[in-house]
Amino acid sequence: MRPEDLGEVFEVRVRTWHNPNGAEELTRFGITPASVTAMLTTSHQGWVAEDVERIVGFAMGNKQTGEMWVIAVLPEFEGRGLGRSLLTQVEQWLAAEGWREIWLTTDPDERTRAVGFYRRLGWRDWKMENGDRFMKKAVTPAAAAAAKAPAAEG
Repeated sequence: MRPEDLGEVFEVRVRTWHNPNGAEELTRFGITPASVTAMLTTSHQGWVAEDVERIVGFAMGNKQTGEMWVIAVLPEFEGRGLGRSLLTQVEQWLAAEGWREIWLTTDPDERTRAVGFYRRLGWRDWKMENGDRFMKKAVTPAAAAAAKAPAAEG
């Protein structure tokens, strides 16, 4: 993810947030293209999934806290493995940054698809706090090694 991707990244996030006030609410939380650009130069790294040069999903992690910070895939691109691939990138990067246990927040509702998605990929419930579900996952040095390996071409 590069700063020039953030216009499309924000479009994806707003379309996948299920919140009619998405852009305004992100701004109220201090999440703006400028703040995310600053994060990308200090504490966060992100990856995008593209379809014919259009961003259709993304994920970001925070190396200072070990948090899988955000993941979003457009609904019409779900079920293709993009979310799993993006999440794996964040997990491997956080492992390479030295984290052995990483965490995320998600919806508290058991019926939410995201909860099942994370559980299928090895995440476990940690706690419920301030209306959010917190989940954790152990990551291994092997995941860190995978993150440091050169990317395969093809």
